[in-house]
Amino acid sequence: MNNKTTFVLLLSLVLSSVYVSQAARPGGWSPISDIKNPHIVEVGKFAVSEYNKQNKAGLKFVEVVSGESQVVAGINYRLIVAADEGVSMASNGGRKKYEAVVWEQPWLKSMNLTSFKPAM
Repeated sequence: MNNKTTFVLLLSLVLSSVYVSQAARPGGWSPISDIKNPHIVEVGKFAVSEYNKQNKAGLKFVEVVSGESQVVAGINYRLIVAADEGVSMASNGGRKKYEAVVWEQPWLKSMNLTSFKPAM
């Protein structure tokens, strides 16, 4: 190989490693691979329960459909949860999906619902 080819290969290797390290740095959202994990289900149930308390609603948690996590002075969970509407909302009918963001600080045994809205 000549020097130019070696330089191009080396430059490609360096740039690709920089790209990978930027994509995986702390603070970015990462998919949750096991949404049936008991802790993830617990976070989903907490989100629905807390929403119900704050809004005097009657949603019933069904399941976590998908989710992502983010490490930020604790862990943010952005979950898509399925919930059945309670009797008081029966006219709207059935099961709907919601996007819930929960911030957890496990060392303090603390969870906080930061967002809860219909999923798009």
